[in-house]
Amino acid sequence: MAWKGSEICDSRSWIWEFTDEELRVINDALSHLKKKGGIAPNFNKEDFPIHNIKSRIESINEELENGKGFLLIRGLDAGKYSEEDLASIYYGLGLHMGRPVTQNPKGDMLGVVKNVGNVNDKRARVYETNSYLPYHTDLSDVVGLLSINKAKLGGVSSLVSAAAIYNTILEEAPDLLEVLYTPFYFAHIGDDNYTPCPIFSYHEGKLSCRYLRKYIDLGHELKGEPLSADQKAALDLVDDIIHRNEIKLDMMLEPGDIQFANNYMVLHSRSAFEDYADEQLKRKLLRLWLKMPNARKLAPDFPGRNGFSD
Repeated sequence: MAWKGSEICDSRSWIWEFTDEELRVINDALSHLKKKGGIAPNFNKEDFPIHNIKSRIESINEELENGKGFLLIRGLDAGKYSEEDLASIYYGLGLHMGRPVTQNPKGDMLGVVKNVGNVNDKRARVYETNSYLPYHTDLSDVVGLLSINKAKLGGVSSLVSAAAIYNTILEEAPDLLEVLYTPFYFAHIGDDNYTPCPIFSYHEGKLSCRYLRKYIDLGHELKGEPLSADQKAALDLVDDIIHRNEIKLDMMLEPGDIQFANNYMVLHSRSAFEDYADEQLKRKLLRLWLKMPNARKLAPDFPGRNGFSD
C-alpha cells in the first residue's frame, strides 16, 4: 500500500480491463434492468444480475482493502452506451461491490461532478467548480468515479498513498508523526458542527488516514481554537509531500473509465481545467460512495462515516 507514483506510473498493475465475457454479463444485466424499467440509482442488486462475475468483484474489493487501495477499470465503450446506461452499469457494479451511501444532505446516491458551483463561495463543494481540487479523503469506505466527458484542457485525476506520506514523514520529520496522531477538528459539510479526529490512525494492523485540509482549517475556526505551530507544521509537511512528483500518481480518466479508491488508504485530487462552451461536451463524472463489506475496523478515536445518513 506504500506505493509511490514514480514507481508505478509505467506499470499496468493498477489498470484492470473488462474481459469480453465480463462485458457480455454486464450487457445482459443492463438489458434485464431496462426491461424492468430500472434506472440508476433507483434499483437494487437483484435488478442487475452480474453474479457470474462475482469472483472478479471480490478481487476488486480485495485490491481496494488489502492491495494498492485503488484501481482504474477500463473497457466500457462510452460511445456504445447512453449516459443513462453508463450510469446504470456503474451503479449496478457498485451495488455488487458494497452499499451505496448518500453524498450530501439532499440524499443523492449518485453524485454529479461538474462545473456548476461558485468558486467564491467558501462553503462551495470544490468538485462542482473547475478549480484545483486539493488532495483529500471522502466520507465513505470507497469512492468511485465514472468518466462521462473529459475537459477541453486539464482535469487530471491524481492519487497519493497515505502510507507513502506516512513513511516520508517518518524519514524527514518523525517528531511530527506524534502530532498527526492527535485530534484535529474537522468541519462538517453543510453545517457548523465539527468532530475531533486524528490524521493518522493505526488499528488492528492497518494504517488509516483522514485528510481534508480545507475542513480542518474551517473546523478549528468554528471551534475557536487556532492550529498550534506544531499542528500547522505537520499539515504543511503533508501538503508538501503530496505534491511531490515522485509521490503522486496522475492519470486522465477517459470517457468510460471507472476509478475506485479506498478513502482510508488513498488521497485524491484533480487539477484545474478549462471546459467546453457546449453544455453537452462539458467535463462530467458520476461519483459513488460505497460502504464496503470487507472494510477495516476503525479505532474509537478515529470516527468513520459512510455518507450523510450513517
